[in-house]
Amino acid sequence: MEAYLERHFRSALGRLGAPEDTRVEFEIPQNSEHGDLSTNVAMALARPLKKSPRQIAQDIIGHLELDNGYVRLVEIAGPGFINITFSKTYLIDQLRVVLDEGATFGRTATNEGKAINLEWVSANPTGRLHAGHGRQVCLGQAIANLLEWTGGKLTREYYFNNAGNQMANLAKSVHVRYLQELGDEIELPEDGYRGVEIVDIAKQMVAEFGDGKRAAPLSFFQSFGEQANFASIQRTLERLGVHHDVFFNENSLYDSGAVETTIREFKERGLAYEKDGALWLKLSEMGEKEDRVIVKSTGEPTYRLPDICYHRNKLGRGYDQIIDIFGADHIATIADVLAALRALGYDTERIKVIIHQMVSFVSGGELIMFSKRSGGAYTLDELIDDVGVDAVKYFFNMRSAGSHLEFDVELAKEQSEKNPVYYVQYAHARIASILRFAEQQGLDTSQVEQADLTVLDHAEEHALIKVLLRFPTVLSRSAASLAPHHVCEYLREVAQQFHKFYHDCRIVGSAPEIQSARLALTLAAKRVLASGCTVLGVTAPESM
Repeated sequence: MEAYLERHFRSALGRLGAPEDTRVEFEIPQNSEHGDLSTNVAMALARPLKKSPRQIAQDIIGHLELDNGYVRLVEIAGPGFINITFSKTYLIDQLRVVLDEGATFGRTATNEGKAINLEWVSANPTGRLHAGHGRQVCLGQAIANLLEWTGGKLTREYYFNNAGNQMANLAKSVHVRYLQELGDEIELPEDGYRGVEIVDIAKQMVAEFGDGKRAAPLSFFQSFGEQANFASIQRTLERLGVHHDVFFNENSLYDSGAVETTIREFKERGLAYEKDGALWLKLSEMGEKEDRVIVKSTGEPTYRLPDICYHRNKLGRGYDQIIDIFGADHIATIADVLAALRALGYDTERIKVIIHQMVSFVSGGELIMFSKRSGGAYTLDELIDDVGVDAVKYFFNMRSAGSHLEFDVELAKEQSEKNPVYYVQYAHARIASILRFAEQQGLDTSQVEQADLTVLDHAEEHALIKVLLRFPTVLSRSAASLAPHHVCEYLREVAQQFHKFYHDCRIVGSAPEIQSARLALTLAAKRVLASGCTVLGVTAPESM
């Protein structure tokens, strides 16, 4: 409908001599009495057309040629808003579309043919995923689903960071814990990893090798620890149904010569210089505040350098869009990496970076800092055990990535309408129960899709249809803004509107023709709820 209206509004604006770049945007009024869609285009044109907004609005309406019977009313409100009210014909025709398209309703082609690389999680293999990692894990999964629902050709990627000082610390930590398990009195280095998983790895080594690896080089302990930790990470991701197509190994950037090549190009272009034995990048000449070290005096690259090389690699693979999801701790480096890429001649407009804020976990009003079981970090596995997979995914996607998230563990466990995911899932289960009851009463629900929908006249029936019809637009806009929290908000609205419809409109037991039409509308709501849950990676239960 919005595309149809925009086309006709633009035609009317052309007759009025409005600037060609005039934006025509529609919003859903907060008050349903103000129509189904509203636009402020008349107010935006007051200055260029030198008329009052209400006069412009009247002129626009006078030139509109809406000829398909889908608009019942166009009227002016307030200082110059133009409000549009849909006709019953439109609602019934579009409900038929929802039923005909079935499980594919909501899919669009807004990203059709676009090759997209989405990189997320990318946790270092130095320990288990802690609960805070869950936000990125679930955010990325929902964004991936949104991009695919809108036609994108997606590559899911994990940047496997197994180089640098952190891996050297892992090697030392595993080695010391191994020796401690063998009975040696030896202290863990101050910068060593102290998680219980390192002790578990050491115990596994003793069980496998006994004391046969006492003299093994640190590279052995690094490799063993890396593989064990990464296997743990993958098991946790599997619990959440998260998978990746590509695991990009940071070491490959060094082995392939990409790092050396990038350093040489920076020098050849006069973008790098040596100072105090370190190599500095001239970021101050690239629009950033100050220069940064990219190779330390010890010869070890800082993380900016491999990040630059990695993005050169991704840009060279021909993607139309590259999306990175990072935690707030990366915010200081992103601008530097993008500036360096531009200095090397790359188009960074293809790169979209999502920064998500941190998460705090509360239970009973108190902050959860540590695991009750181990005394260490509260892990993502423990969070899943505490509240379940569906609550984990839904709660992590309820707020915009840029806002701080307080994850209420007790609320996530609660089985009541106060729990957002329970509320949505309960609506789906309730619909499934209604359809089962209809079958028990001898009705053939497989035939309700062919019902005469024109008998749907109740205000709550129309209100529910209007909410359902917004599903494709919600998905398209959520995909465009990479913001799945809009889907959570929408599903709650669908559930809420269905409950209103159910309260006011008797379904099973009403007049036969109305009963069939209402069952068809009920089935449409069920499908939209199920599809929305699928996008979020959440189940849509048949019973609760």
